[in-house]
Amino acid sequence: MPVHPIEYRYGTAEMRKIWDRDEWLKRMIMVEAALLKALSEVGSAPVEAADKIYSLIESGAVTLKDVNRWERVTDHEVMAVVKALAEKSDVYGGYIHVGATSNDITDTVLATQLRDSIDLIESRLKEIAFTLIDLSEKYKDLVCLGRTHGVAALPTTMGFKFAAYASEIIRHIERLEEAKPRICVGKMSGAVGTMASFGDEGFKIQKRVMEIMGVYEPIIATQVVPRDGLAEFATLAAIISSTLDKVANEIRNLQRSEIRELEEPFREDSQVGSSTMPHKRNPIKCEKICGLARIVRSMALAALENIVLEHERDLTNSSCERVMLPEVCLLLDEQLKTMIDVLKGLKVYPDNVRRNLESQKDLIMSEAVMIAMVSKGADRQWSHEIIRKCSMEAWKAGKRLRDVLVESLDVRRYLTVEEIEKAMMPENYIGTAREQVEKVTAYIKGKLKT
Repeated sequence: MPVHPIEYRYGTAEMRKIWDRDEWLKRMIMVEAALLKALSEVGSAPVEAADKIYSLIESGAVTLKDVNRWERVTDHEVMAVVKALAEKSDVYGGYIHVGATSNDITDTVLATQLRDSIDLIESRLKEIAFTLIDLSEKYKDLVCLGRTHGVAALPTTMGFKFAAYASEIIRHIERLEEAKPRICVGKMSGAVGTMASFGDEGFKIQKRVMEIMGVYEPIIATQVVPRDGLAEFATLAAIISSTLDKVANEIRNLQRSEIRELEEPFREDSQVGSSTMPHKRNPIKCEKICGLARIVRSMALAALENIVLEHERDLTNSSCERVMLPEVCLLLDEQLKTMIDVLKGLKVYPDNVRRNLESQKDLIMSEAVMIAMVSKGADRQWSHEIIRKCSMEAWKAGKRLRDVLVESLDVRRYLTVEEIEKAMMPENYIGTAREQVEKVTAYIKGKLKT
């Protein structure tokens, strides 16, 4: 009976497959087969032994039912796999797991799971990046209200917003790529990492197993791969999750009824916003992204605590990682897939964008007027104070700032009515916003192409 939401609600089939229990068993056997192949290449096991194990993988002869039966006897998960595999390996069963300790197998399996999870995360990040630059190009000339502290600030463009988010996404892809050699690390070095059980062939055996499994080998490890790599992965996942939280939160804010510049997709033919209020169009997808970010961020702390193990290792990290790592991957995957759906179906309302700009009665153009006065020779500090007083007067009286400025003798000493009017136009004060969008777009397209 499903209990946890990741069993039935969160995470895609692709990510779920990586962490599926049957897939885990297949990978466990693959590592044992890789070890046998490496042993055969140094003359410590017959070549046929590895061939036999690979045939068992193809036939699916060893099942979770077999492993569970042995675990009830041994109370040891890895030994249960070894015994279930050995009993179906005929005369080659005695060569299975020779020289290895449990974490040689489980850490190498985990390295493959993290590798495949990162590959999937990266593919989703790339899709988000491309979608964001498409939006940034489409709306690079849509002037909108910039807000700081939640309060109207200066004009910007909607395309600039999307480009800024896209640049953050591309940094996450770069971080993941750079971190793979530290995260996707297996091992084959025995009980305390000295490789004593492999004699003089330890380096060759470990290198060969990692080559076969397609993961990195450690510079050095004790009984386990050091957990700083897993902490880095969980922390990177939390950072990525927080960016998705940031974008979703902005969409939620701009979807507020009184703002309504953006809106996440809503199926008008069938979607229900509220069980009692038929009119509701709630930002539930973005809210889900924001909510899951809280869980993903919390997992980073657990991963950091797992770095601290006693002596050559203890088992305190194991139970934690069984919960933490699948959850981090599945919940982040859910966030990523949801964000892709939101961005691809995002609605932008230019009329509302313009309405919100004009609602400020020119106050957002105060800096533009100050800069214009300075360009005509006025003192910057004096100009700031003059415009501040005019702005406060306009705010208090509910007037347009341009009307107050035109009546100000101090302002008129430097600016004509026409120059004031020009300074009041938001589209004249977006600086290099368009060029920056084009710069980000070109950078991302070039980066992702390579």
